[in-house]
Amino acid sequence: MPVVPLTLTVSLTLVLSFVIFFLREHARSRIGGAARDSLLPLAEETPRVVAARNSREGCGCHDGSRPPCAGCLRGH
Repeated sequence: MPVVPLTLTVSLTLVLSFVIFFLREHARSRIGGAARDSLLPLAEETPRVVAARNSREGCGCHDGSRPPCAGCLRGH
């Protein structure tokens, strides 16, 4: 009956692959973790660059070409 050795071979291959993947995930979880991995779909692909609007030099209204922004009106 060649079915028994074939079944044992497939079963042992599956067990061995499970153990290998489990150990890899266990070693990787020290770096990441389940909480971090669950938030990965929400991460931005490219970081956004935020302009400095709180400084008078960065807002563009200091030269008089635009009306004063809220940051300049507050005196920040």
